[in-house]
Amino acid sequence: MYKKINLLQHIGIGVPDSESSWKWYRKFFGLDIPMFDSVADAPLMKRYTNNLVVNKRATMVINIQGGGAMEIVELKNFECKTSTTGEHSLGDLGIFIAKVRSKNIPASFDFFKKNNAEIISPINKTPDQKETFYVKDPNGLIFQIIQDENQFTTNSHPSGGIAGCTIGVSNIDQSKKLYSGLLGFNQVVYDQTQTFNDWGKDGSHSYVPGGNNKFRRILLTQEEGPTGVFSHFAGRTYIELVQVLDRIPEKILKDRIWGDLGFIHLGLDVKGMGQIEKDCVSMGFPFTCDSKNALKMGDNTEVHCTYLEDPDGTLIELIEVYKIPIFKKWGLFLNVEKWNPKKPLPSWILKGLKFGRVK
Repeated sequence: MYKKINLLQHIGIGVPDSESSWKWYRKFFGLDIPMFDSVADAPLMKRYTNNLVVNKRATMVINIQGGGAMEIVELKNFECKTSTTGEHSLGDLGIFIAKVRSKNIPASFDFFKKNNAEIISPINKTPDQKETFYVKDPNGLIFQIIQDENQFTTNSHPSGGIAGCTIGVSNIDQSKKLYSGLLGFNQVVYDQTQTFNDWGKDGSHSYVPGGNNKFRRILLTQEEGPTGVFSHFAGRTYIELVQVLDRIPEKILKDRIWGDLGFIHLGLDVKGMGQIEKDCVSMGFPFTCDSKNALKMGDNTEVHCTYLEDPDGTLIELIEVYKIPIFKKWGLFLNVEKWNPKKPLPSWILKGLKFGRVK
């Protein structure tokens, strides 16, 4: 049976109010096309919600320019909690930053500034000498805007879709066994140990909380690029692993449940879930949750979802997509399960998603 971990599909974000958060993400990131928007119980997540069934609104949104998606999660029967230990710092264990594409960093910076977003750094350079800057959303979550000219199609928005994330780990070499070995992010863009100017100016001032510490920082991508039916749309994505070297890190979500405020999981698109599970078990990363059968996400989306944990407990969601809406207004959907898994969907089909745009 064919099996493949295709690409980084989305970042999951817990927020107190999905309506206001999505409005902000539409404005600043152009994430204005919902793949699904539904309210339902999440019994699958009881392991991560104190053995209680949470009811949540989940909204999966994309930018027609391409890139990864964002899944916005709002708990409906629980209050969304923040950390009880105060602000977390770069290098703490878990997803700390989400990366967003921009084809023109100065134009994006000017757009954020003009519209009064909370910009927390000037334009600087990443270790691979690409322009970047950092912003906070209204909930205090940090996003890195990265230079990336890769686009599925163009529109007038200065930002593209999700390009990846930055994850705090306790031991990079141990974590690479999962992210590079099992998950296929096997190409190293850079691997450096020092203080970094885009996080803290010469180690003396911190743009990103904790950014003036000393880190080992490694950026990973897929050597062969993204694969699967959505590969043209998603484009190249990145996982950055960060290990702080001069303090003991804390777990970012240690005092919260899944769906509370923060980046709650990293989602990967896969094909051949049954065979992938065997690989995960053999490498010591068994599934901790498994929907077993197709889940309905809204009216026209069906997926098979599983979860596993990285060595520090960060949640990785694997998603095998069966059905997606294409022209939702007319009730037209695509049975992805029957599509050749090695062949990307035609561009004209995916461009039809723009008719579902929410202004």
